[in-house]
Amino acid sequence: MEQPRILIVDDEEDLRNLMKAALKKEGFTEIQTAGSVAEGLQAFKTFSPTIALLDIMLPDGEGYELCRKIRETSHIPVLFLSAKSDEVDKILGLAIGGDDYITKPFSPKEVAFRVKAQLRRLGFAQSTSTITESTSTICGPFEMNADETEIKKDGVLLELTAKEVGLMACFMRNPNRILSKELLYEHVWGEDFLGADNTLMVHIRRLREKVEQIPSKPVSIKTVKGLGYKFVI
Repeated sequence: MEQPRILIVDDEEDLRNLMKAALKKEGFTEIQTAGSVAEGLQAFKTFSPTIALLDIMLPDGEGYELCRKIRETSHIPVLFLSAKSDEVDKILGLAIGGDDYITKPFSPKEVAFRVKAQLRRLGFAQSTSTITESTSTICGPFEMNADETEIKKDGVLLELTAKEVGLMACFMRNPNRILSKELLYEHVWGEDFLGADNTLMVHIRRLREKVEQIPSKPVSIKTVKGLGYKFVI
C-alpha cells in the first residue's frame, strides 16, 4: 500500500525534528515539515499530504487559518498542536474542521499514536513497526482491537477520531459502570478536568452520532444525571 504522507507545520525546529523522528520510528517515511502558514500552504499544495499536524501559533498567522485553506479543497485529517489548553480554543479547533487537538507539552510518541489512529480510519495498514497480536475486546455489538485504536460495530469499522476511540476504549473497559466526567476527560485528554464539561459533551454527542441508531435517544452511551456516563451492554 502507498505510504501515507505526513505534513508537520510548527515554528519550533527541535519539536518538528522530534515528531519526525518518532514517526519514522513507527515506520513512516514520507514526512515533510514547515515552519509557517505560508510554508505550510505551499507544502500542502506540492506534497499533497495524507494527514497534517498544525501548530496554532505560527510566525505569520495561526494554524486555524491554514486549516481553513486546507478545508477549501481537502478533507484530510488535521491534528492541531497547541500550547493553548483553554476549552474555547479546543472547541474552535474542532469547529473549523480539526479532527484532533493535542495540548503541549506532549510526547512525540503520543503524536505518533494519534496519527496512526487517524490513518487507520482512512484505511491505511499498520505501519512497519512490529505489533504483538492479542485478544480484542467485545462488548455486545462492539469490538475493539488489541491496541485499542479501532472500534467496530456489527463488524463494520466506525470512523472515529482519536478522542472518540479513547472514549470508547474507556467505556468498553468498563461496561455497565458509571464513569464520571472527570475520569473520562483525564483518561482521554490526559489533563485535569477543570471546567472542560463542554469539550467532553461535544465529543460524547459526536460519538453518539456514530454509534447510536438514534443519537437523541441513546441506548449504549447513557447520561447518568449528576454522575457521568454509562456504557450499557
